Amino acid sequence: MAASGAVLGAGAASAESNGGVRVMPLGDSITEGTQVPGGYRIGLWQRLAAGRYTVDFVGSQYNGPGNLGDHDHEGHPGWRIDQIDANITGWLRSYTPRTVLLHIGTNDVLQNYNVSSAPQRLSTLIDHITSAAPNAEVFVATIIPLSNSGQESAARTFNAAVPGIVQSKVNSGKHVHLVDMHSKLTTGDLIDGIHPTANGYDKMAAAWYAALQSVPGSLGQGSSPSPSATPSTSPSTSPSAGPSAIKGVASGRCVDVPNASQTSGTQVQIWDCNGQSNQSWTPTSSGELRVYGNKCLDVANMSTADGAAVQIWDCNGQNNQKWRFNSDGSITAVGANKCLDAPNYSTANGVKLQIWSCNGQSNQRWTRV
Repeated sequence: MAASGAVLGAGAASAESNGGVRVMPLGDSITEGTQVPGGYRIGLWQRLAAGRYTVDFVGSQYNGPGNLGDHDHEGHPGWRIDQIDANITGWLRSYTPRTVLLHIGTNDVLQNYNVSSAPQRLSTLIDHITSAAPNAEVFVATIIPLSNSGQESAARTFNAAVPGIVQSKVNSGKHVHLVDMHSKLTTGDLIDGIHPTANGYDKMAAAWYAALQSVPGSLGQGSSPSPSATPSTSPSTSPSAGPSAIKGVASGRCVDVPNASQTSGTQVQIWDCNGQSNQSWTPTSSGELRVYGNKCLDVANMSTADGAAVQIWDCNGQNNQKWRFNSDGSITAVGANKCLDAPNYSTANGVKLQIWSCNGQSNQRWTRV
């Protein structure tokens, strides 16, 4: 993706403001986009544009390909947590972001810089962010994998502390959110053992985008906000749309009620598309997906857990029967904030569907046909 359009060098921001929600990509070379100028910001911008969000990337740095709509960021190659922390208050005062995307700690590991105390430095940095920008939504990512086994071990130890740090901020009333970035990439997604390939950066973009969509207000309002007020409904899937099949991008098979059953509790599956009524789903203005007119696509037992079954049930208006079509093709269970998923990337007839943490993979992408 970086090859399309001229690459612009780092330097002072050119203030490409479009008046949208101010988002600060914050971190080190992985935010800057070393190896693939623009990095995850390319795929994130593309997803935001497709979702019709009005967003203004902000920061003192500026780089990326010519087709990246907004080149501003706060990514500093080689910087550790303490170096970001030394400058953060000034940046936040200058750019007043509504949303902060923080991926930092890799250089603490690479430089073997007091790694055991890196989690405490991260905690202090988050405190300084929330103090300087108390109304901002702060998304804190675990750091991505490293190819060197010793460094990867240190990265995992660091990452293990991050959820507790984030939860402590949440418990004290701060607008802080965890993004599990480490699990989204493998060492196969790295171009040099440290920095992602273009595809790896795009996986990061998908993870950021899913996280942003899960927090109302972090992106403002898209052009077609869903009934749940989370602004991510695709314009092509408005509540007024008529009945249609829902086909898996990976499998080419349709969401299906086995044997045309109308019994509540029947778990849905993927099956060869056939145009029958048990594959015909009608979105309603309240976010339901109805089949047979009176049954709704339902997350069993109102569960929010990965792997929870997706079934049909008598429509009841509860959040576990509300769904959101997203511009990347995913379908989010509103109550659980997780995606409709074909387990283990299976594409076979009869695979029972579930919800799972959104990851941008093809087994979580669907089209209406």
